[in-house]
Amino acid sequence: MLLPQLDGLDVLTVEGISQGGELHPVQKLLVETDGTQCGFCTPGFVMAMYAFAQSTEPRNDAHIHEALAGNLCRCTGYRAIVDACKKIPLPDFDPTSGASERGEDALRYASGEHLFFSPQSVDELLKLRAAHPDAIILAGGTDLGIRASKEREHFPKVIFTGKALGLGEVRDDKNALVIGAAATYTDALPLIDKHFPAFGALIRRIGSRQIRNLGTFAGNLVNASPIGDTPPCLIALGAEVMLASTRGERTLPAEQFIIGYRKTALAKDEVVVAIRIPYLAKGARFETYKISKRFDQDISATIGAFYANGDEIRIAYGGMADRAKRAANVETLLQVGTPSLIKIEVAMAKDFTPLSDHRASKTYRLRAASGLVQRFLFEAGGAQSTRIEAL
Repeated sequence: MLLPQLDGLDVLTVEGISQGGELHPVQKLLVETDGTQCGFCTPGFVMAMYAFAQSTEPRNDAHIHEALAGNLCRCTGYRAIVDACKKIPLPDFDPTSGASERGEDALRYASGEHLFFSPQSVDELLKLRAAHPDAIILAGGTDLGIRASKEREHFPKVIFTGKALGLGEVRDDKNALVIGAAATYTDALPLIDKHFPAFGALIRRIGSRQIRNLGTFAGNLVNASPIGDTPPCLIALGAEVMLASTRGERTLPAEQFIIGYRKTALAKDEVVVAIRIPYLAKGARFETYKISKRFDQDISATIGAFYANGDEIRIAYGGMADRAKRAANVETLLQVGTPSLIKIEVAMAKDFTPLSDHRASKTYRLRAASGLVQRFLFEAGGAQSTRIEAL
């Protein structure tokens, strides 16, 4: 996070959770279960457990592993840490009580020549964007924050969307799910799970809770990375991107929004205000499969997203070109029957010329992407879903 994103928030570190020299209950539980091990990762686990202690989630393996997923232990394993989590009592208070209201005054933070704006409304956001077309738009910061911390990059002007009222909204519309540009993965996940379960499963692999609490769908889309996880899904689902400026509003298909490597169709004075994802039609099927070296929290070697409803087929990939894009020749091939793997590979090679890098070779990407088509056909044919993480 950039410093001004903390405006109006409290910062609590591991040093602050103990009182009067006494360990916090979650720290005591780690000691009792021998969960500290070498201790290098312990502060992170303590804070994840502290957050988990504030929730009313069941203290079972599934919820515990998700709560701890942002931390890595390299000693022996997680059994002792999980055992400690199982002993955390449920809170005896409402975790949502005492939530603060947003202020009405816009934040303007200056440090030397650096300016940080935090508009409180969409109208104010659009005016600031028109006045500062050279400013960087900051949503969650899961990408931008790394550029600042790891690359030591400095941004003369930043406009933060996180406090603009309305942009964080996620709602069921008449025919579509609408996700505001400042809505995080966490905000949208319940409705994504409801309407697009495969998409929800993918989102849980994008990052830990800490990342999902900050990262946004709009940020992932505007980032326009060729290995971004959500753009192929949005393209295959036929999503639309809603853009706005002081000149007015317009809507683009997600497929037309990303136009090249790290390039979008946004005008200099425009911002994304929402993403609209049509509900699946009755009988339609959507699946998405991600291939990466590590199952959780890793960048994709390739990711395929598949939508089928009768003769209507949309297949989009990430990690196969300079941007997320559809596999037109593969789509045409599937409309005339169930092809062999060899025919799928030939069509895939016509659609994409992927690069070889440290994540995967060109040959591996083409063969893996082709295999994902077969997996989709296998599952769409009525076979039981093949969950790779269970093998």
